[in-house]
Parts: sequence; C-alpha cells; structure tokens
Amino acid sequence: MPGDLFIRSARWKVAVVSAGLHILSSLRAGPSIRVVLNHAAPFGVRQKLERECMQSQLETMFERMGGRVRVRETFSRNRGIDIRSDKRGEYFDIGVEAADRVEYEVIDIRPRLKHLLLMARRDNGKQKFLCGHDERHWFVCAVPGASVSNVISAMEALQPSEVRAAVGRKVKRTKNRLRRRNEAFVRQGEWFFVPAPELSVNPKLVLRNEPISRGRGGKPHMCQFLYRTGGEPVYVCTRRPRGLPTSEYAALINSNPDAANWGWHQMRRNPLAYVSGRV
Repeated sequence: MPGDLFIRSARWKVAVVSAGLHILSSLRAGPSIRVVLNHAAPFGVRQKLERECMQSQLETMFERMGGRVRVRETFSRNRGIDIRSDKRGEYFDIGVEAADRVEYEVIDIRPRLKHLLLMARRDNGKQKFLCGHDERHWFVCAVPGASVSNVISAMEALQPSEVRAAVGRKVKRTKNRLRRRNEAFVRQGEWFFVPAPELSVNPKLVLRNEPISRGRGGKPHMCQFLYRTGGEPVYVCTRRPRGLPTSEYAALINSNPDAANWGWHQMRRNPLAYVSGRV
C-alpha cells in the first residue's frame, strides 16, 4: 500500500446510500395499461376471470421490458411485490390478498433499458414501484413522492439528497445525470460514491476489508479501505441487533445486571463512511 494513500485525499470518496435504490437512464415510454383485481366478493367465476385478465395484461407489459411476472393469492404478510426465482430464472412476484381490491397500472415503460413504473391503487392510497434490471439482477423498490410520473422522475426521487445536490452542481448535461458514472458520483448497485477530495485521514483509524450495509438484511459491500466518522454510538448484541443508545443501554444494565453478559459490542449508527480502493 502506498505510503501516501491516506494523505492524498483525492483518492477518497464518501459513500451515500438510498434504501432500495437502483437507477439507469431511460428511453421513450410506451403506452400504459390499467387492470383491476376485485376479490371483495366470494371466490367464483368473476374473480377467476379478473385474476386471469390481470395476469395476462401484466405479463404483456413486463415481457416488453424482458421480464416475467406472476400474480398469486396470498396472506397479508406476503402481500406486495418481490423478486423470486424458478427454473427459468428470476421473475416478479405480486402477492394479492383474497379480499384485497387493488388496481395495478403501468405508468411508464422503457423496454430498451428494461425499466417500468408500476402503481398499486387502493382505497386508502397509492404506491409506486420502480421495476427493472440493474447490473446482473432484476429489482423492485418503492418510490417516494406523489409527483413521480415516469421512470426518469422515479430514478431521481430515489437519489439521496446529497447526490441530487452534487448532480445539480457538477453535471451539466441532462443525459449524464442518471449514468452510473458522471462528474458527481460513481454508482454501484444501490450505493453512490461521491468524491471527497478535501478529506485527510489518519491511517491508524482506517479499517481494511470492511463491510458496509444498509442493515435489515441488505447485501453488504466489502470495502478495501474504510473510514467512519460521526454518527451515534450504540451497543449491539444478538438480543438487540438494532442497537441501543448509551442511555438505553445503561438503563437496561441497571434494571437487569445479567444483561451485561449478553456479549455487547459498540458500534456507530448513521456515520459518514469514506472508502478507497476496491468496493
């Protein structure tokens, strides 16, 4: 490792993550469709025909972007959209409760880059999902914001605020704003790496081959060199995997002295993470 690795701050980048984020640039949209699935009545011929119609319509749209989709009846804990696999590979799985009245509408589709924007409309509101292919796998992620109306605005809504600010300052060409690499960031999956040329790091505080993860089952990325700063100190063990702030940890030990033997270790929640080298 070069001796000036940690002095030459231009080699460092700050990692910024957005939950569930995958983006690509897009092409012109195709037509949208709207299909309604009504299971409020007892199961019968009508419900079966509605399910078959929904399956057929969605299959047509997902096939346009090169994917597969399956609609199935399920329980509430499995309701929603997920990625599953079978002998033919990955596919989109839409679980609908028997009593759920839901309307699915494909708002925007970009076949060449394998992306579409799907909306689930229920009596209590709407929810939008960006479905597509990124790098090697299909993905689906919920999209925030009522103003999202197409694939492009969905991609932008999923960018962290720090990334959008950097894009606004540094990226002049509109067509470059959603690329994996531009003047503002390098994107790898759901992670954005923003250059931090002003950073100077103490080599003694640098971790080697350190994972970074969003938590909650997210797949970690391994970083050749990583430095963390800031954040909230928390105490973590197998019984408290999400961690306890210092005050809550002290209160727990005070009320239950045996808890001190649960194998705690100290970590930091929501720190800034700076990485260098291979990720």
